[in-house]
Amino acid sequence: MIIRKAKISDLKNIMLMYSSCVSGMIENNIDQWDSTYPNSKIISSDIEKETYYVAEDDKSIIGGINIDQIQDPTYLDIKWEDSSNNFLVVHRLAVKKKYWNKNIGKKLMLYAEKLVEKLNLKSIRLDTYGGNPIALKFYIKLGYVKKGFIFLKPGKNEYYCFEKIIKK
Repeated sequence: MIIRKAKISDLKNIMLMYSSCVSGMIENNIDQWDSTYPNSKIISSDIEKETYYVAEDDKSIIGGINIDQIQDPTYLDIKWEDSSNNFLVVHRLAVKKKYWNKNIGKKLMLYAEKLVEKLNLKSIRLDTYGGNPIALKFYIKLGYVKKGFIFLKPGKNEYYCFEKIIKK
């Protein structure tokens, strides 16, 4: 398996990967994503900004992650440990359903952590849906600390904000 920056020619296969991931989430009663999000407009914008990475196995896209410095405005209400603004934000981490429990998500997150070190930054921030117990356990197991919660969609559960200090 390799992790690389996505190309616009990858878009169709990235969206197939998301479709697989979303159907698996729905089967597990997790209503975090649907056919409207993540969508190809958002992902193509990520690719154009060169912030989207794919996990590829045998030339097949099996996972993806966006890593940038853009945080939702509601993040400003969270009491982050790293107040230096030297952070990366993880968005839209997903793995093709048949590759769940094969450490692909973990490898993508470790890649993000290495990027923090490479760019001489300090931490990673992210949010995850309160109605997704699998993701909540996943981030805690990787050493991320719950810092509070925000509301991103009316009528939906809260989103928990997590942080991990990479470089003291």
